[in-house]
Amino acid sequence: MNALNTPYQLSAEQVDFYQKNRFIKLKNVFDAETLAYYGGIIAQQVAQMNTVTTKVDERDTYGKAFLQLFNLWRENEVVKEFVFSKRLAKIAADLMQVEGVRMYHDQALFKEGGGGITPWHADQFYWPLSSDKTITAWIPLQATPLPMGPLEFSAGSHQIVEGRDLSIGDESEKLIGEKLRVTDFKHVIEPFDLGEVSFHSGWVFHRAGANLTDQMRRVMTVIYMDKNMALKEPENQNQINDWHTWCPGAVVGEVIDTELNPVLY
Repeated sequence: MNALNTPYQLSAEQVDFYQKNRFIKLKNVFDAETLAYYGGIIAQQVAQMNTVTTKVDERDTYGKAFLQLFNLWRENEVVKEFVFSKRLAKIAADLMQVEGVRMYHDQALFKEGGGGITPWHADQFYWPLSSDKTITAWIPLQATPLPMGPLEFSAGSHQIVEGRDLSIGDESEKLIGEKLRVTDFKHVIEPFDLGEVSFHSGWVFHRAGANLTDQMRRVMTVIYMDKNMALKEPENQNQINDWHTWCPGAVVGEVIDTELNPVLY
């Protein structure tokens, strides 16, 4: 618990890097012991909640990308300790330069051995949120070399409007990939050391490669929003679904303050 709540000191240069590029990778956010303990509990919870039984090669592109389970914090008190880490939440607030952050939701993204790519996309296409003060902590529960499919970023691509209206899939991989190839935004693809965590904003474009190993790529994510975030009028069916799933009872134009959206820092 101490490892989860001890502040992680960011430098001014790191905050500036995030503000410019809308992503950052930070080393030594967690130690091996903490990841081993909580990672084991998270993996057990994923196995308990997972309902996917079809083989990887029988699924569509999205299905091949990962096993995706949501709001584990509501199902397991030990997972809740990890997801509610003040260390993570303070990093999120400091990078976004906001007074505090609240939960949008968590999700486990486990890419099986032989799992396919995660196509290019921007997360905020799915979110009925009134500003871009959103950030996702992407927490590998093991060292993640390139063959395992670590997260990739198009640095600074939050400035691109084209592609924001695409859900994740074959079309987004093709059209966003083509757009990014003719821009000057740097494509960052690097392994993750054990304990390294990335943070990315809702509008920065990102993807992940296939898992070419025979090991599960286990990743836990926590999505934060400015604690003063208001609900906006949804612009697509996905945003309507997210409203009722992750912000039930929230009112358009008002701060999203429901039991599913506690302030974490």
